[in-house]
Amino acid sequence: MRDLESVGKELDRLGKTQKLKDIAESADGKKIGRMVDPKALEKAAVSGDAQALRGILSQVLGTDEGRRLAESLKKAMEE
Repeated sequence: MRDLESVGKELDRLGKTQKLKDIAESADGKKIGRMVDPKALEKAAVSGDAQALRGILSQVLGTDEGRRLAESLKKAMEE
């Protein structure tokens, strides 16, 4: 968990936190949020189950909303 805290602090330092929150709260972000099982995602992330994470990511990126969300995230991180 400490690694996630470090990532959060770095995003704050870079001024990216609000941009990422805005993306998560967008229509696409909300739709993807309803599609993904949060318990399965948390379990895969905590355990480091790369295969499960790849499956979840494939599910998300297999939708138009997921592709738009990924593009928005990419742009936000490049700015």
